[in-house]
Amino acid sequence: MTVEGSSIDSTRPSIARVYDYLLGGKDNYAVDREIGDVFLRDLPGSVAIAFANRAALTRAIRQIVTTTDVRQFIDLGSGLPTADNVHQVAQRHAPESRIVYVDNDPQVLVHGCALLEQNDRTRVVRADVRDPEGVRTHPATLELIDFDRPVAVVFSAVLHHVNDEEDPAGIVRHWRNHVPSGSHFFVSHFRSGDNPETAEAERVLQQTFGRGRWRTDEEIAFLLDGLEILDPGIVPAPLWRPDTVDNPWSAGGAERELSVWERLIAAGLARKV
Repeated sequence: MTVEGSSIDSTRPSIARVYDYLLGGKDNYAVDREIGDVFLRDLPGSVAIAFANRAALTRAIRQIVTTTDVRQFIDLGSGLPTADNVHQVAQRHAPESRIVYVDNDPQVLVHGCALLEQNDRTRVVRADVRDPEGVRTHPATLELIDFDRPVAVVFSAVLHHVNDEEDPAGIVRHWRNHVPSGSHFFVSHFRSGDNPETAEAERVLQQTFGRGRWRTDEEIAFLLDGLEILDPGIVPAPLWRPDTVDNPWSAGGAERELSVWERLIAAGLARKV
C-alpha cells in the first residue's frame, strides 16, 4: 500500500502524536512529548480524557456492528494506530466489515499502512476532515465503500479540532446528505465544563495548534442536527452505554463519581432515519 504526501516533520508537534503519547504509545517525538507533558504535569488527571474517549469509541463500534446491519465504517481523523482500532473491533464481531481510515498527518499514513497492509478490507486515506467531498470521492474510499448501503461515519475526538469558522456542523451535514437511511454517526467531543481546567486545556491547544474548541452538550448536539440522537443522548463519555467489559469507570456494575476530567469528553451516537 502506498502513502501519498509529504515527509514527517519531527520539529513541529502533531495532534495525533501528542494523543499517542498520552495513551502510552511510542510513535511520537520530543516536541510532542513536551506538549503532552504540559497536560501530565500541569493538568494532572487530564489524560483520563484520552482513555475515556477510546473506551467509548470501542463500545460504539461494537454497538453498531452487533445491533445493526451496518458493515462499512469511515473513521475521520483516525489518528495513530493503537489498541482496539475500529477495524479490529468491527471485524471481531463481523469479519466482513470494511473500514476506511482518514487522517492528514503523514505519520498516521505510514503507520496505518504498515498495520493494515495484510487486511484487504481496510484502506488508509490521506485527506482532511474539512474536505468531506474529497474524502468521499477519494479512489480508496470508493474502492471499499458502497454509498448505496448504510455507512457508519466516525468523528472520534476530531470535531473539537475544527474551529467554528470552519463550519464543523457543515462537515457533518455533508456526510448526512450523502449517506442513505440507516447510516450511523458517532461523535466524541471535548465537553465544556465552564471551569479552570477547561480554560487552561483549551489555552494550551489553541496556543500550540491554533485549534481546540470545547463545546457544550447543546452545541455538540447541534453538530448532529437532522439526525436522530440515540439513547442516552450526548453524555460524558464514560457514561455512554457503560458496561463492565471495557469501561474502567464501572466496577461490578456500580458507577463511581467521575472526576472533572472524565466529564470533559462527551460522546453520542445518531442515526439517519
